[in-house]
Amino acid sequence: MSRFIFITGGVVSSLGKGIASASLGAILQARGLSINMIKLDPYINVDPGTMSPFQHGEVFVTEDGAETDLDLGHYERFASIACKQSSNFTTGRIYEKVIAKERRGDYLGATVQVIPHITDEIKNSVLASTNDADIVLVEIGGTVGDIESLPFMEAIRQLGVELGHDKALFIHLTLVPYIAAAGEIKTKPTQHSVKELRSIGIQPDILLCRSEHPIPEDERKKIALFTNVSPDSVISALDVDHIYKIPRELHEQGLDDIVVKKFNLEVPAADLSDWDNIVDSLQNPKHSIDIGFVGKYIEHTDAYKSLNEAFAHAGIHTHTQVNIVKIDSDSLEDQGMEALLNLDAILVPGGFGSRGVEGKIKAVNYARTNNVPYLGICLGMQVAVIEYARNVLGLKKAHSTEFNPKTPEPVIALITEWKDREGNIEVRDEDADLGGTMRLGAQTCKLVPGTKSQKAYGVETIYERHRHRFEFNNNYLDALQNAGLVISGVSVDNELVEMVELSDHPWFVACQFHPEFTSRPREGHPLFNSFVNAALKYKQGKSN
Repeated sequence: MSRFIFITGGVVSSLGKGIASASLGAILQARGLSINMIKLDPYINVDPGTMSPFQHGEVFVTEDGAETDLDLGHYERFASIACKQSSNFTTGRIYEKVIAKERRGDYLGATVQVIPHITDEIKNSVLASTNDADIVLVEIGGTVGDIESLPFMEAIRQLGVELGHDKALFIHLTLVPYIAAAGEIKTKPTQHSVKELRSIGIQPDILLCRSEHPIPEDERKKIALFTNVSPDSVISALDVDHIYKIPRELHEQGLDDIVVKKFNLEVPAADLSDWDNIVDSLQNPKHSIDIGFVGKYIEHTDAYKSLNEAFAHAGIHTHTQVNIVKIDSDSLEDQGMEALLNLDAILVPGGFGSRGVEGKIKAVNYARTNNVPYLGICLGMQVAVIEYARNVLGLKKAHSTEFNPKTPEPVIALITEWKDREGNIEVRDEDADLGGTMRLGAQTCKLVPGTKSQKAYGVETIYERHRHRFEFNNNYLDALQNAGLVISGVSVDNELVEMVELSDHPWFVACQFHPEFTSRPREGHPLFNSFVNAALKYKQGKSN
């Protein structure tokens, strides 16, 4: 039977529960254990698909088409596991399932209540999602004391009792702030957070104490005394300059030893050589490039989390320090192209809504006409098509019906019917709900032999994840191809354009999918590696 580790957080949000959980998962894997990871989110949205990136950060898409919390991206990158729809449950999804059961009469006329019906649904969802892993790590979003998280806290409390002491372990991540004026760290917030956790019946086995400074031994003993935790189970989670150092940092403090001892597991020592090599490559690059990141959510770090990590991975595998130059697409509309000068490459990522679109189109034009390496992702492909249609094909009013529903030249348009992964017809129009009406999840793409896209991947069939509603309008396919646009990737049924590029440009490639979701630190991603190598070549050409 699987063992369970429940990870909670206290004091403040954004302490890094997801990265800490993923790092622990990676260490346990390095000891030969199979793991699975689950995120329980207290918000009432069914999923984060319609939530603003300014509020919630990136929406991570799983292979089976679930729109999920960005922490699942950390899980996949650190542990190299494939998360699924069953890896992320929200309050909205739990209540949706309970209400559906109530409407069907499954509760036989009983009064439906938070306890036991909601908590039972949470427990059943967790237990059904183990995938027979040796250890299942379950992260609870938010912080202890949030009213929204109480049903989840009660559910894991019950699971702790039902599973037994040798099958369940509780880790609490908390903040130990440093007060500069006093010149010392303060343990009181951690004490109060654990007191709150214990008041709902959960005694943590391990404390991860996030701090800017090492926690002195006396303070560690003080925390242990007031929280009823063993001193050697008070782990210092120090700030690091890169997240891929965290597995080694936690291992050096014996976190994995505590876990395997708690669960009475006989496993080999951890082999973290992969992570040591990753850190070594990050810290000792041989080259450096500047990539212009033309987006509309650039002020929010988490909005493009997977993209930022994909470039870090490409840097690891090309021995390059990739400097991301953030450029607000709105500013290009108002202030001109100055921000694009002296860059080694330009990226236009995905996004929704009309704000900043014209700035992105200008960035595409600059990259195309100045032979600057260009990578367009999702909307980045669509604006590349619009720019080419306007300025090469001569369709001056070319646009997407997402941004101009009445455009006479809709080179990007809404496909009104789409078959989902089960073959059901899904209607997508301007009146449809935004949530769940997109092409989501991994789809097969056929690459045209000899194209830059195919050479980058090294194969002719790829499997990448999508998240979009609008598509390349095939009514303009022949005209755009005759004007020089190369269609380098199509869907398996040849109906949808997946990748475009330019043959007369050093490196100009755009894709409808999101390759960043499948990039991993240990393997990187071929498209990002190729893009970074193109930027290196372009920079070298400039210096010569």
